Amino acid sequence: MIQKNGWNQKETSKYVKDVRRNVKWKTAMMLPEHVVMLREYGTEIKREPKPDLNEWDFEAIQDNLQLAMRSKADTKVKLWRDGQFSYNRGTVEGIDIKRRTLELQDPFYLFSIKIDEIVDVTIMD
Repeated sequence: MIQKNGWNQKETSKYVKDVRRNVKWKTAMMLPEHVVMLREYGTEIKREPKPDLNEWDFEAIQDNLQLAMRSKADTKVKLWRDGQFSYNRGTVEGIDIKRRTLELQDPFYLFSIKIDEIVDVTIMD
């Protein structure tokens, strides 16, 4: 028995009692299947739905990409991958229509981005 703040507290391996006499169960008491299900549920909640782009959005993306490629301007590209948005920034080096990829050069290396993943293009300069 350990005395802490005037309360008696028992030490056991299955549960821990705090000073208010509430039982706090450890995570080891959960079944492995439940832990896996909780992790999957957590990732599912964080997923963002893919935005529905219309004809005007695709035309705006195309115009911004052409302008960025001609002017070699600093560009921010918003992507949607696996339920999450990500951003890449750099200069547009080229577009490969056969492979449907965009080549974006940042100060460190060359990105190859799938055109189908692009959601928005913003020229930073």
